[in-house]
Amino acid sequence: MKKLINTITLCILTVINCQVASAQLYSSADLDKNYDMILKNPSVQIESTEAINMLYNFKFAEADAEFRWLKYRYPKHPMPHFLMGLAEWWKIVPNTENESHDDAFLAQMDSTINLAEDLYDKEKNKVEPAFFLAAAYAFKGRLYAERESWTKAAFAGKKSLKYFEQCKGNGDLTPELLFGDGLYNYYAEWVPKEYPILKPILSLFPKGNRKLGEQQLEKVGNNAFYTRVEARYFLLQIYSMENEYSKAYEMAKYMWQTYPNNPYFERYFCRTAFVTGKMGEAEKAAQNIIDKISQGMPGYEGVSGRNAAYVLAYYNMNYHRNYDLASTYYKKAIDYSVQTKSTNAGYYISSLIGLGRIAEQNKDYDEALRYYKMADDKADKKTSQDKEAKGAIANLKKIKREQRRKR
Repeated sequence: MKKLINTITLCILTVINCQVASAQLYSSADLDKNYDMILKNPSVQIESTEAINMLYNFKFAEADAEFRWLKYRYPKHPMPHFLMGLAEWWKIVPNTENESHDDAFLAQMDSTINLAEDLYDKEKNKVEPAFFLAAAYAFKGRLYAERESWTKAAFAGKKSLKYFEQCKGNGDLTPELLFGDGLYNYYAEWVPKEYPILKPILSLFPKGNRKLGEQQLEKVGNNAFYTRVEARYFLLQIYSMENEYSKAYEMAKYMWQTYPNNPYFERYFCRTAFVTGKMGEAEKAAQNIIDKISQGMPGYEGVSGRNAAYVLAYYNMNYHRNYDLASTYYKKAIDYSVQTKSTNAGYYISSLIGLGRIAEQNKDYDEALRYYKMADDKADKKTSQDKEAKGAIANLKKIKREQRRKR
């Protein structure tokens, strides 16, 4: 249900990543008299770009120093607060179950909204404050959906859509605005196909175009300046859902090379390299993730760990025939799954089956049966994992019957 509501929220949200620098800027008495010139100054743009790059590379302290400088220079403008809120959001991204950054994130987005509302009320040109209001409400809606606060998510989504509509057709922001259109077009068609029960609700919204949405996001990812990374964040998910794994791999590799300490992009690179059969790259990425978790690097924790550990276990079992090491990594994947409360997820169940196979290989049939039964208990019925676990249990029972008959 949470994933579903989150997806619906995404349909109407525009995740705008500080594209305001290219919009018309204010020079009102409430802001610095040189405000317009400063934000158009190339050196300021370069500094801001470097700070945003540090954010996406999970160098939060360095990015925060730059954002606080912007806050000092423009204390009555929403942009610095939005950027600091964006940093808090990316602290949440690697494991959305972690609620420790929620309060800081919401505080920054609320400050963004308050300052943007002040500008909206005072200025004749509503485009810039509308951008920030749409963006801040969009991010709040995403978090509320993650937390299953459906009423709050719906309210924030409605607010975001209201201000987004006011931004359309204003300013030279075509690539940036195309981001919101692309997200809407894709998910507005995807959701009712995946969740038919929602068709009556979604009939109240404009129809989407899944393929067009993907193409629009690709255009944003290639041409936009400020929303480029966020577009690629969603494209990685879309490519996977569309079984376009080669495209997902190429994009994940590029994003990981660009931001080598971003756990989300490195996790996707590891996963897509694994799915596309690039064994050397997948193993190296998986080991890097495990090492970074051990080093306590920001954002590297159990969600990435269970993926990486499973990849290493799979290769050690099926290619290197190192069953002891495979067993070690399968157990790591299980531990990470327990840590992240994801014992119904695929990595946990597949790791139990893997341990069962290794125990069976060692002719420890009681131990193998124990693992298979644990997997069968957790697997969703009629899935491939459920069938595999049940088949293994039936086969083991047959072996044990034959053993008893021979005694």
